[in-house]
Amino acid sequence: MSKTPFLCRVGRFLPIAIFAFASASALAEPSIVPPPQLTAPPLPGERPEQLRATVAEAERVSRLLAQTGKVPAIAIAVVKNGEVLSRQTYGVLDASTAQPASTQTVFRLASLSKAFAATLAGLLVNEGYLNWDDRVQDLVPVFELINARSSGKLTVEQVLSHRVGLPRNAEDPMLERDQPYPLLMYKLREVPMSCDVGECYGYQNVAFSLMSDLTFAATGDFFSHQVERRIFHPLGMQTATYGRAALEASTEWARPHVRASRGWRAVPVRDSYYRVPPAAGVNASIEDVTQWMLAQLGHKPDVLPPALLTTLHTPRVSTPGEGATSPWRRARVRHAQYALGWRVYDYAGEPLLFHAGAVQGYRGMIGMLPNRDFGVAVLWNCESATPSGLMPTLLDAYLGLPERTWLAVEDGEVVTPAVSTAKRKAAGPRKSSSKPKAKSKSKGARRRS
Repeated sequence: MSKTPFLCRVGRFLPIAIFAFASASALAEPSIVPPPQLTAPPLPGERPEQLRATVAEAERVSRLLAQTGKVPAIAIAVVKNGEVLSRQTYGVLDASTAQPASTQTVFRLASLSKAFAATLAGLLVNEGYLNWDDRVQDLVPVFELINARSSGKLTVEQVLSHRVGLPRNAEDPMLERDQPYPLLMYKLREVPMSCDVGECYGYQNVAFSLMSDLTFAATGDFFSHQVERRIFHPLGMQTATYGRAALEASTEWARPHVRASRGWRAVPVRDSYYRVPPAAGVNASIEDVTQWMLAQLGHKPDVLPPALLTTLHTPRVSTPGEGATSPWRRARVRHAQYALGWRVYDYAGEPLLFHAGAVQGYRGMIGMLPNRDFGVAVLWNCESATPSGLMPTLLDAYLGLPERTWLAVEDGEVVTPAVSTAKRKAAGPRKSSSKPKAKSKSKGARRRS
């Protein structure tokens, strides 16, 4: 079926672009600092024997996290130069059972889903269904912001780079109270704006999911079907799906867990963020995520052409404060930006494509060094922050950076930055008992927070 007849039937047409889309950099904000473009000289951590040791240590730590009950299940993948160096899953599907997890175990990806939405948009642009500078209101006339002039300016590219002008996570509290997406999208017109469209960064879930409406307006097909057809199936992501029903219908899926008095307790899957599929709807195994990383690093050019990847990975807006959200970011991230569905960090001088995801009972991270053709993914099914140190530990070892304790094993015990600091304090000279203990505890509590 041709594109033009469909657009006529639905009574819409794509606006004629004033300027042709010539290059990815043309969309970047002039104030953006581009990621470092390195010639990538060889690193000590890239030597085969060193790389094998680094990956083996990551596998050992991951296995110990599951064996010691720090997580019910954890999955890890490491890729380099188009090869899979590691793809492992440890632990159990449910803390109350003994059924082991495997590399086919499906996890919720939460906000790792955003890169799939942006990639679909790029594929639709390539095929002429969309343009990056198409105005959202031309395709979705019911969409409005509180400022009518701003409503008419918002483009596809601005939606997918979180430059809508809304305050961070607009309407997420209502989303978490299980309000339906159409109502939340309508209520965006009541939200006071932080800036004009395109002029500042504000991370979104509801507004980001306009990509679902845009997809239907442009193709006449549902968003999830288009992702399956254009991304999941061509990449061989055999267990990747959208939605709660599909997750629970998977042959093997990791149950979400929350903290209990003794360890972890499995809980029912929450629907909330499944209501915004472009922002947080994907389910996938570590097998699937491995294929996704390889594609994003350029090893599936028949599916994701190099020019498309350049467009998706080009920074659009600076993300102030992002570098202060965790110990490894504070130490390693010099500059943080957002592209299309991906964060772009200057990680100790190396461009890092990154995203994390979190919903009740699930966490995940993907980090890729495109100039080094190196990538790491970690998925786990509980609300612990401990495994989040695994990715920076791998990156540091690979890049040969000064050693820091993001996550390690000492005497058979998993060690995080907080634990390491506590041990150093315990090993040092003790304070006089005349010191006011309550005051010192209060300071310690503030530091940990």
